Amino acid sequence: MSEEITNTTTESMDDYKDELDRSFRSIKEGDVIKGTIIDISEDGITLDIGYFTDGFIATEEISNDPTFSAMDTYQIGETIEAAVLSAENSNGSIELSIKETAQMFSWDKLKEGMDKETVYSVKIADAVPSAGLIAYIENIRGFIPISQISTEHIEDTVPFVNKTMDVVITSVEPSNNKLILSAKKVALQRAAEEKVAKVSSLQKGLITTGVVEKIAPYGAFIRIEDDLSGLCHISEICGRRLKSPKEVLHEGDKVNVKIINVTDGKVSLSIKQADATFGEEEVVEHISDVPTEYSSNEEASTSLGSLFANIKLN
Repeated sequence: MSEEITNTTTESMDDYKDELDRSFRSIKEGDVIKGTIIDISEDGITLDIGYFTDGFIATEEISNDPTFSAMDTYQIGETIEAAVLSAENSNGSIELSIKETAQMFSWDKLKEGMDKETVYSVKIADAVPSAGLIAYIENIRGFIPISQISTEHIEDTVPFVNKTMDVVITSVEPSNNKLILSAKKVALQRAAEEKVAKVSSLQKGLITTGVVEKIAPYGAFIRIEDDLSGLCHISEICGRRLKSPKEVLHEGDKVNVKIINVTDGKVSLSIKQADATFGEEEVVEHISDVPTEYSSNEEASTSLGSLFANIKLN
């Protein structure tokens, strides 16, 4: 009988050995531990961490969002991970932080996002007058310098608060807790993509109107759309040999031009060839009005990929 009691006692102690070992283990600042939620309040979350005292995560150590509510986010019985801030607070609990745990992984995610040039949609949380904007990614505070808010000049940052903005990460420095963002770079990228799409849709052989915007010794740059220009080489200006384009052209002149080549984002034009076919082919006033299926007897010699490869963003 006594032997049976001894075996039962031994089995019971063995059953609780792991729990006993856990309850007397050493917990130090910086450790990441798992726990089960046993209580939720507006002040924070209480965890059973298998220790002789509970763990507590204050609301401000869960999220930077001032509207965050632990009661709306978590459920009793849920298992979560948190980092140890202090081995014991004034109530005898272990002080924990989800933010600290998240940040250990967030910086790696942000670095990866920067390398991949990921575009993030962020809500502007605050403005630093005459300096920039504050937004959060992965619960990390990011800063958008005023020069990186827009392609336009910005003086007042306050109107941007609570608005959503697309940004990319330009600098990640975990050691300095610095995350720099740029909305301007996204805007430039999209403008470049639009320009690439527009240039790639141009067709050799199309005749349109343009305005001479700059004259160089080797030819004239002619604007055929608000943000799209091409070069008419001096040999393509007229039927006779010119010493200078200025002999027949002046800045601001409106001329008919024929698109004779589109290569790597560069548009080559000819006034001479447009004049030679005057009255025989339709002159398109606005390139944007040309249907995408427009075609001529000549083929475009460019591609979206080759065009975009030559566009540089500042």
